[in-house]
Amino acid sequence: MAPETPAQGPTPRYFTWDEVAQRSGRDKERWLVIDRKVYNISEFSRQHPGGSRVISHYAGQDATDPFVAFHINKGLVRKYMNSLLIGELSPEQPSFEPTKNKELTEEFRELQATVERMGLMKANPVFFLLHLLHILLLDAAAWLTLWLCGTSFLPLLLCAVLLSTVQGAPASWWNHLHFQHHAKPNCFRKDPDINMHPFFFALGKILSVELGKQKKKYMPYNHQHRYFFLIGPPALLPLYFQWYIFYFVIQRKKWVDLAWMISFYVRIFLTYVPLLGLKGFLGLFFMVRFLESNWFVWVTQMNHIPMHIDYDRNVDWVSTQLQATCNVHKSAFNDWFSGHLNFQIEHHLFPTMPRHSYHRVAPLVQSLCAKHGIEYQSKPLFSAFADIVHSLRESGQLWLDAYLHQHRSKTQRGVRKPPGRRSGAVGTGM
Repeated sequence: MAPETPAQGPTPRYFTWDEVAQRSGRDKERWLVIDRKVYNISEFSRQHPGGSRVISHYAGQDATDPFVAFHINKGLVRKYMNSLLIGELSPEQPSFEPTKNKELTEEFRELQATVERMGLMKANPVFFLLHLLHILLLDAAAWLTLWLCGTSFLPLLLCAVLLSTVQGAPASWWNHLHFQHHAKPNCFRKDPDINMHPFFFALGKILSVELGKQKKKYMPYNHQHRYFFLIGPPALLPLYFQWYIFYFVIQRKKWVDLAWMISFYVRIFLTYVPLLGLKGFLGLFFMVRFLESNWFVWVTQMNHIPMHIDYDRNVDWVSTQLQATCNVHKSAFNDWFSGHLNFQIEHHLFPTMPRHSYHRVAPLVQSLCAKHGIEYQSKPLFSAFADIVHSLRESGQLWLDAYLHQHRSKTQRGVRKPPGRRSGAVGTGM
C-alpha cells in the first residue's frame, strides 16, 4: 500500500517592502512587519490594548524593534497575532528597510539580549516599596506643616511644594500619550508631546523654516522664548491637563481610573478644608498645580525640545531615540528630582525597563553609540533647562528669517516698472 502524501498547507503569500509601505494611510489598509512576517492591522488597530495610534504610527514600516521594546510577555502577544498574519517578506527582500542602519540595529538587539540576561528588566520590589513610603512621608509632612506651623504664607508654600512632589495621573491617560511619544519621539503628527507646533510654538529647525516659507504665523514665534514662560510651564496643568484628564477618562469609559481620581479629590478636600477653609483650600490646590506644572514642563521638555524635530523619516529604533533625546548628568538630586528621567536615552531605548536599572545600562549604551559614531548627549541640569529657551529662540529666529525672505521675494515679484519706461533708458527731464 503506497504511503499517504502529507497534506500541505496553503502557499505563503510573499510581499516586498514597497507593497508594505503602500499600506500606511488612514483611509487605506494598514500593514506592518515584525520579524519578516507581514500583518494586516487595519481592523485590529482599533482594538489594540496600547491604543490605535501607537500601532498605526508604524503602519507601512518594520515594527520589530518597537514590538520587542513595548511588550513584556512577547510569547503571549504572538499567539494573538496569528489571526493578523497575511504573509511574509519575499526571500529576496532584505530584512532591513533601506532607511535603517543594519549593523547598528543588529548590535542593539544583541545589547537587548545582554540586558535581559543581566536581569535589568526585572523590577526590584524593595526599591518601589521604599519609593511608595517616601511618597507617603512627603504627603504626611505636607499636612503636618500646616497643623504644626499654622496657615500663614510660608507654611502654605512649603506644604504646596511637598504636595507637588507626590502628584500623579491616571495610567490609561498617561499611557495613551506616552506610548505614542516613545514610539515616534519628536516626529511631527505622531508624537503628541510636540502638538504645540505650530499653533503655539515653532519647534525644530526643519519645521520652523518650513513654517516660515509657507508664510504661516499663528503666534509671534520670534518672541516664543519669552512667552514660553507665560503659557508653557505655569499654565499646562492648571489650564489644560487638569480638565482634559477628566474628559479623557469619561470619553473612554475608564471608570476605574475615574473612581481613583474622585477618591483623590475627596481625600485632599477632607484633609485640608478643615485646616484652611474652602477658599484657602482652593488657593493651595491651584498653587500645587502651578508648581507641578512648572516641574512637569521643565523636566519633560529639557530632554526633547532642544533635540532634532522633524517628520517621521522611518529610521531605525536606536537612531530614532538618540536623535530626539538627551540625558542630564547623574547625581542623587537629579535622580530624585527628575524621577530618573535624567536617563532619558535609556528610558527611550528600553521603555519597559524599571528606572533603578538605567544607570547600569547607560555605560553599555554609551559604548554602542561611540562605536557607531552617534552622539550620546548628557549635560548639567540647569544647562538642560537653559537649552529649552535657547532652542526656542533659535527656531523662532529661523522661522522669522524664512518668513521675511518669502515676504520680500513675493513683494519684489509684485513690483512692476512704470509704463513707458525701459530698462536702461535715460530721461530728458523735459
